[in-house]
Amino acid sequence: MESLIGLVNRIQRACTALGDYGGGDNAFSSLWDALPSVAVVGGQSSGKSSVLESIVGRDFLPRGSGIVTRRPLVLQLHKTEEGQQEYAEFGHLPRRRFTDFGMVRKEISDETDRITGKTKQISPVPIHLSIYSPNVVNLTLIDLPGLTKVAVEGQSETIVEDIENMVRTYVGKANCIILAVSPANQDIATSDAIKLAREVDPTGERTFGVLTKLDLMDKGTNALDVLEGRAYRLQHPWVGIVNRSQADINKNVDMIYARRKEREYFATSPEYGHLASKMGSEYLAKLLSKHLEQFIKARIPSITSLINKSIDELESELDHLGRPIAVDAGAQLYTILELCRAFDKIFKEHLDGGRPGGDRIYGVFDNQLPAALRKLPFDRYLSVQNVRKVVSEADGYQPHLIAPEQGYRRLIEGALNYFRGPAEASVDAVHFVLKELVRKSIGECQELKRFPSLQSAIAAAANEALEKFRDEGRKTVVRLVDMESSYLTVDFFRKLPQEMENQKGGKPEAAAAAIDRYGEAHFRRIGSNVSSYVNMVSDTLRNTLPKAVVYCQVKEAKQSLLNYFYTQIGKKEGKALIELLDEDPALMERRMQCAKRLELYKKARDEIDSVAWVR
Repeated sequence: MESLIGLVNRIQRACTALGDYGGGDNAFSSLWDALPSVAVVGGQSSGKSSVLESIVGRDFLPRGSGIVTRRPLVLQLHKTEEGQQEYAEFGHLPRRRFTDFGMVRKEISDETDRITGKTKQISPVPIHLSIYSPNVVNLTLIDLPGLTKVAVEGQSETIVEDIENMVRTYVGKANCIILAVSPANQDIATSDAIKLAREVDPTGERTFGVLTKLDLMDKGTNALDVLEGRAYRLQHPWVGIVNRSQADINKNVDMIYARRKEREYFATSPEYGHLASKMGSEYLAKLLSKHLEQFIKARIPSITSLINKSIDELESELDHLGRPIAVDAGAQLYTILELCRAFDKIFKEHLDGGRPGGDRIYGVFDNQLPAALRKLPFDRYLSVQNVRKVVSEADGYQPHLIAPEQGYRRLIEGALNYFRGPAEASVDAVHFVLKELVRKSIGECQELKRFPSLQSAIAAAANEALEKFRDEGRKTVVRLVDMESSYLTVDFFRKLPQEMENQKGGKPEAAAAAIDRYGEAHFRRIGSNVSSYVNMVSDTLRNTLPKAVVYCQVKEAKQSLLNYFYTQIGKKEGKALIELLDEDPALMERRMQCAKRLELYKKARDEIDSVAWVR
């Protein structure tokens, strides 16, 4: 009958080893929470610890006045073959066996103090204890801090609420069986355990009532109204317990002897003799074990469903994190090249529009470049004063006769030099976008997240290549500007006399005679002619500069961003390759934990399937 309970205990023990236990904030506690357990609830000094010790048959829990249990104690009982030595193991000391249960008590106190300090404060972090004994039944019990009504000296003002909230995190779960412990020498209507159990389990399906200290009731009184369900009815029968007296505890009376005395008390009691077969700690343990077996059977389908879902999620996460790296150099080189291609694919998607970012390059050409061209200070440069100055300097001692050709050339060359700034700024702006896309692509490449060293190497190689493309882009756009100033479009200036003739009435001689070579109108006309030519060049550069930038930078980035890196990688030896594939320690730890959890869930599924088929 107890095969299912033993299975649950083994799964819970495996969960404990991985830190996957409930009652805290652990992100992987879903399996633990899905497994049934028994939480012991009661007010301070209600006899909770004595009930647990009676079930275990060992004196192992710390004792004292006030709040003694200050952390949840997850107690897993494992039934062993007759004649085997009893021993205990703690979850935080997995390879150490305790055969002296006095040392178990000390370790519980020390481990409690390790988290809470030597104070009266509490902590939700559980202590995990497994006891292996032929005198127990397979069972998982959770001993919780006793409910209290007031804070005493040394406790926080919120201790009452803190304890209740902690207890609720356990007993509020649908898979938790509540063992509500109440002392018989107090009115059951004031029982803290029953009050809380009624709130979280209003139907009473999960609640077992335990009445302690029956032997301490006033003479002439008894607890039959409670035990027989007349005072407060539960779906499950009440169980009475007679714990060791303080004198027995002081004398270290053997728990096996105490169990025998308990049986004798009920068998010889005039009030409870007719209930003797359904009283005592041994009966309580068997009752809980039987109910837990049925509880587990009813929940096997949901537990199996949760396990299968968790297995799928963990396998998906392992695929996401990546499998361990091969040890031979050829496979390592192949892995690096595959990772580079994965990055390069994302980078190209950013440029070609599959991912956002590439549109910012178009923004450089469509917005930034035209705006920069419009802001060039041609109005100031082609003012009458500056045109007169440049033309006069170009004429030297011999004034020009008709058209100041040298003045025109100098004015045009000086104006075209202004185009260098926007041209180079366009190169730099596209370079900045490309660098940002490299950074984003590395961040978005999930496969690369495992390898920070390779990430850095790819980023450095890509940025180095982009610097070369930028240098080439700068040279090309500057050449385009220099080409415009190195050869002027003659047809543009041949039309100027004809325009002047049309403006003055038809004869070139009359037009020429009418020109005052030193008048303001003459220099304004020169400035206007130069401005028209510069505007024509500006329109040309607005179309040709983007082509040069795309050809030298964007196209090269798409086609050969990592070409030099590939060449260098092919020359590296095994050790250098391993260094590049040096994984992020956090991801390595994550993969290891996922693999362990996956192994746990698969083993749990196999064990549940094997037990479910034979039950």
